[in-house]
Amino acid sequence: MSVDTKAIPSQILRRVRETVRANDAWRSHTINLIASENVLSPAARSVLDSDLLHRYAEGHPGGRYYEGTRYVDEIETLTAEAMCRIFKASWSDVRPISGTVANEAVFSRIVPQGAPAIAHTVAGGGHISHARIGSLGKRTKNIHAWPMQDDGYTIDVDVARDLIAKEKPAVVVLGRSLFLFPEPVAELSEVCRENGTRMLYDGAHVLGLIAAGEFQDPLHEGADVLNGSTHKTFFGPQRGVMLSDGGDEAFNKTLDKGVFPGSSSNHHLFSLPALLVSALEVETFGREYAKATIANARALGASLAKRGFVVSMADRGYSASHQVAVDVAPFGGGKDVSARLCSQDIICNMNLLPGEPGKNAFNPRGVRLGVQELTRFGLGPDEMDVVADLMHAAVTAGRDVRPEVQALRDRFPEVKYGFAVTDLG
Repeated sequence: MSVDTKAIPSQILRRVRETVRANDAWRSHTINLIASENVLSPAARSVLDSDLLHRYAEGHPGGRYYEGTRYVDEIETLTAEAMCRIFKASWSDVRPISGTVANEAVFSRIVPQGAPAIAHTVAGGGHISHARIGSLGKRTKNIHAWPMQDDGYTIDVDVARDLIAKEKPAVVVLGRSLFLFPEPVAELSEVCRENGTRMLYDGAHVLGLIAAGEFQDPLHEGADVLNGSTHKTFFGPQRGVMLSDGGDEAFNKTLDKGVFPGSSSNHHLFSLPALLVSALEVETFGREYAKATIANARALGASLAKRGFVVSMADRGYSASHQVAVDVAPFGGGKDVSARLCSQDIICNMNLLPGEPGKNAFNPRGVRLGVQELTRFGLGPDEMDVVADLMHAAVTAGRDVRPEVQALRDRFPEVKYGFAVTDLG
């Protein structure tokens, strides 16, 4: 049988368009609780589609390896200046294309092969880039886990100080993927300095809360470098950033080389203008947004607990970030519960909880919930109670709650805490 090869591309092209539209329509009616996602404002989205999609700019503004970058140079310079201003930093690099790439840049330059390091385990909330199978593991397998208190979420500072003094690690990594409360940066910074240890704070999840002054201030509490993703609580496009303070030019140059040529060449120029717009939005609306986000996380935790869910860290108000951790083992575990919720248009991810062995990663006890996207659409504590009720109905009673999910989302169609397209002139 002959095949009409001319018809195939048109069928696929049509399918591409249909699939993108279907995703957009579906996502606009879901309750998204993925803790690592957020949405852009109309203003930020409006500057994504440009000629910059086609261009390259290796190196730094004023020192590129290619010509034709004068407008890119201006945007990159303004973005780096905005990041320094927001975080009160003396140096920033906005070229990493993700938080993981930023981590890769740091590890590749400051961790000698085989040197000791300390980080959170994946089961303890750490990111995979901090693990033996991730970016840090490319440099060393000699990675010690932070000693934790009985709650599994809080570092035992006294034992941690002793561990740093004993091992003299090249780097210690604070910050996590399951990230409910601030880390003991100030409490550990002195012992790190005494032992020649660099401290990396991975603020990927809480970067927007840090920017707003509503979580903690790692750079001024003693961290050598603050890395982050720019698309979680910092509600920009999917990129990364590195920041430092204290004027250590040699250290900054070392980190710089880790970005280019160390971990990337070109750095996705098309999303840089959107990052600049988003950074200005964080600067303008960030504190109000951060306060609302934290209030929503605490409200969701309380509402779920009221309905019988086992929510972590109840004695501390459930969360001081955008996240809530829930033990759903009584309802079948994280894999089953997250799948059931997704079938009802409530999207979250299964997640290991502290104390679980890493081998349970594909069927953990918990789910991780993030309220940062719902907050950006303007939902508040009252709506968090509705979300908890819908989750309870879907998980415990198997009720079809999709019409109620859509009705809730239809009340909040517009992105808040941002600029309008007309604000760009």
